[in-house]
Amino acid sequence: MKIPLLLLAIAVTPLMTFAAELPKKPNIIFILSDDVAQGDLGCYGQKLIQTPNLDRMAAEGTRYMQAYCGTTVCAPSRTSLITGLHTGHSPVRGNHEIKPEGQLPLPAETFSVAALLKSEGYATACVGKWGMGMFDTTGSPLKKGFDHFFGYNCQRHAHSYFPTYLYNDDQRVTLEGNTGKGVGKIYSQNLIADETLKFVKENQAKPFFLYYSVTLPHGNFEIDDQGIYKDRPWSEQEKNYAAMVTRLDSDVGRLLTLLKDLNLDEKTLVMIAGDNGSSFPPNSALGKRFNQAANGLRGFKRDLYEGGLRQAAISRWPGVVPAGRVSDEPWAFWDFLPTVVELTDSKLPEGVKTDGLSLVSYLKGGPAPQRESFYWELHESTPLQAVRWDDWKAVRNGPGQPLEIYDLKTDVSEVKNLAAEHPELVVKAEALMKAAHVDDANWPMKAKPKQKGKKPGNQKK
Repeated sequence: MKIPLLLLAIAVTPLMTFAAELPKKPNIIFILSDDVAQGDLGCYGQKLIQTPNLDRMAAEGTRYMQAYCGTTVCAPSRTSLITGLHTGHSPVRGNHEIKPEGQLPLPAETFSVAALLKSEGYATACVGKWGMGMFDTTGSPLKKGFDHFFGYNCQRHAHSYFPTYLYNDDQRVTLEGNTGKGVGKIYSQNLIADETLKFVKENQAKPFFLYYSVTLPHGNFEIDDQGIYKDRPWSEQEKNYAAMVTRLDSDVGRLLTLLKDLNLDEKTLVMIAGDNGSSFPPNSALGKRFNQAANGLRGFKRDLYEGGLRQAAISRWPGVVPAGRVSDEPWAFWDFLPTVVELTDSKLPEGVKTDGLSLVSYLKGGPAPQRESFYWELHESTPLQAVRWDDWKAVRNGPGQPLEIYDLKTDVSEVKNLAAEHPELVVKAEALMKAAHVDDANWPMKAKPKQKGKKPGNQKK
């Protein structure tokens, strides 16, 4: 029996874009939450923490089950997002602290998505946290394509939600009455959230790019109002964490409401993601309270198992991104730059390379782009490596350590190491890792010597 064409069109509509053509030079907002995980949001199954705005964003857009971060700590994950490079090629592959303030800066030659958009006539702003170079270095956000910056430059400084100062562009703004030690009159997120709305209002008449790098719900777990969680029979830390996730949700809701009020909804792609998976283990107090193991993934921040690499991610763009779609296809942070290139019908400057693939067709409802593999490194106390191809995943937990092989199709929890059973896959993984890794003097592929009296790694980043 032949199916009438009209009925066939109706049947496939949810997986197709509703727009014949993409808006020219759409506004682009990427909200990068510091440490929000799949297990934190109602649309991913969280039962105790309320996230109505993000749940609605998912219902109005697409939710991703296999969205991969750059790697599982702050600075290198953000670098992959901004530069379009995975951590085998990117200039930042771990958290590297600079005294008295800041992190290892992006090199002068590093190209960014903001630089591309600025060259295309976009107003550009980074609001929240940077962590890729202080203002007197080559990594300053103001030297990487951003017209405006507001918030914390240094990740270490961003641990406090009651800091003594923030930055407006490269100028310190003193926050009177704050101690920087969990006590004060001014909660930093209030200023940061207001700044995002101000930027959108001021630039509504032209295309804009807002990189909203919100610090919530990263620890220290500090909040100015526990709200609906105040009287729950939980620890203070648990109440604070839940309130921070809900504050993230309400501030995203304010931004989405503003887009509607300004009639910018159909002109604006909004994406939100965490910069890594859960920041605490499932067997910790927070993990047990909020059931962080509910998605069945192994691992968390600072390892390269799926629980550290997959994070919450949603896209919304009425008329373009299908509403209510849940995708189980993988993509990664380094896909953002080539996606923006296609969205704006622009080109990368000569000599600039990316490891990513455009997600435009995928965002519109098509399949995810096909690639040979995904690759990650993490350089903390000891360098870690991971590679995924098809449904196979390989993990190496340090130089000289044996490769572990997992079949993600049947073992998403990465429980059964198949390396001994499939030596041919070990050979394949070794070849992929070798091809993806380029040596960098700042990130040698060898364990760091232990410092007397100090724990390995940057435990709070």
